[in-house]
Amino acid sequence: MELRINRRALVGLGVAAALTASSFAVFRTETGAASSHREAPAILADPLNDNTDVYAFVSPDKADTVTLLANWIPFQEPHGGPNFYPFATKSRYNIKIDNNGDAKPDITYQWTFRDEDRRGTTTFLYNNGPVTSLDDQNLLYRQRYTLKRITPGGSKTLISNGIVAPSNVGPASMPDYGTLRKQAITDLPGGGKTLAGQSDEAFFLDLRVFDLLYGGDLSEVGQDTTRGYNVNTLAVQVPASDLALKGDPKRNPVIGVWSTTDKQGPKGFVQVSRLGNPLVNEVVAPAGLKDAFNALPPAKDADVPALVKRVTDPEVARLLESIYGIKAPATPRDDLVEIFLTGIAKGNGPIMADLNSQTLNKDAGKLRPAEMLRLNMSIPPTKDPNRLGVLAGDLQGFPNGRRLSDDVVDIELQALAGAAQSGKLVPGLTDKVDKNDKPFLASFPYIPLPSNVAVNQR
Repeated sequence: MELRINRRALVGLGVAAALTASSFAVFRTETGAASSHREAPAILADPLNDNTDVYAFVSPDKADTVTLLANWIPFQEPHGGPNFYPFATKSRYNIKIDNNGDAKPDITYQWTFRDEDRRGTTTFLYNNGPVTSLDDQNLLYRQRYTLKRITPGGSKTLISNGIVAPSNVGPASMPDYGTLRKQAITDLPGGGKTLAGQSDEAFFLDLRVFDLLYGGDLSEVGQDTTRGYNVNTLAVQVPASDLALKGDPKRNPVIGVWSTTDKQGPKGFVQVSRLGNPLVNEVVAPAGLKDAFNALPPAKDADVPALVKRVTDPEVARLLESIYGIKAPATPRDDLVEIFLTGIAKGNGPIMADLNSQTLNKDAGKLRPAEMLRLNMSIPPTKDPNRLGVLAGDLQGFPNGRRLSDDVVDIELQALAGAAQSGKLVPGLTDKVDKNDKPFLASFPYIPLPSNVAVNQR
């Protein structure tokens, strides 16, 4: 499909995207929150089911495929033994795709896990010697998984006995962890790959933003708070035709993506966590609606006026005005409705660009406004990605999907400072954390290996 986006539209688009999700830290006072880490009261007590981030991008080394990554279990200190960080065995972990715009999942990749625990009453150790392969007898605890692809037409098991890459215990126990994770990458029938296992926490930012937005004078910047922590990753790389409406990514290039966790209870499975765009539940939803948002399917978003109002009149813009004197944009914020709920297209709102709304799919029906991360799969990988994404004219970056290298915090800060009106970046307005501490990988799964070095070092 042809993209007609002028420079002025680009600036407005990038800034609007930032503004939305951004509102990010000002009204949260809990410690240890990033992206959607520990964003709602109930999920604080249930880290194994806590979604932290979702990424969706055209694979940079295989442009006819799309990579979907979702992370769980935030703030994993690498030395958190003896049990380390397993996936929950009574939960379903999902990555969902809406390709026709009705806000309902057309495709779901669903993982379930089971334990293989040989420790019994004889030892507390995760392993009793160096582990050099996934089937090494020295690995006393491992997890296996089943991966299904679910559509309205039925369910297909893609992997029935996959092995999870274990937690990275340390150099004595796992002298070559990279080999272990490489062994855990499994081919999918019909093309594609999948991985379940531990990874580096790739979301980079200075979390001192919660201290009156970096002290109220930007004196508290430059520290990557999540450096050294790990997360658990579920990833798939599949042909774009597997995700597109009617299997045709040329006619129907836009998909919406979100992840959920369903926890088994006495009356069956219940959704307890949900994540699409970064920071939405943390900073858009008020405290009293956060648990409800985690349980809500996207198809119901537009039916909750209190949530919609938080998009059209975001709290953070007003807080920035009170702290830094940056005048809040006029409301209602129809641009933010377009970013969060409808996707970006000329027919959806004030942003004069056709980018990532399912309305651009030629075979789509009526659009149902809903919060999700939207990706136009027809935009090829950027040769030299810009960390500021669409704000810098890089159309493959956030909010058109989300790459690992997208600097969501800086995009948001600049947007909130009024770059949409001026078209200029505000000098010095940055958390001074511009990239992850570890380089991203050149091939699937792209996210770096997990750390085995303690975060608290002397």
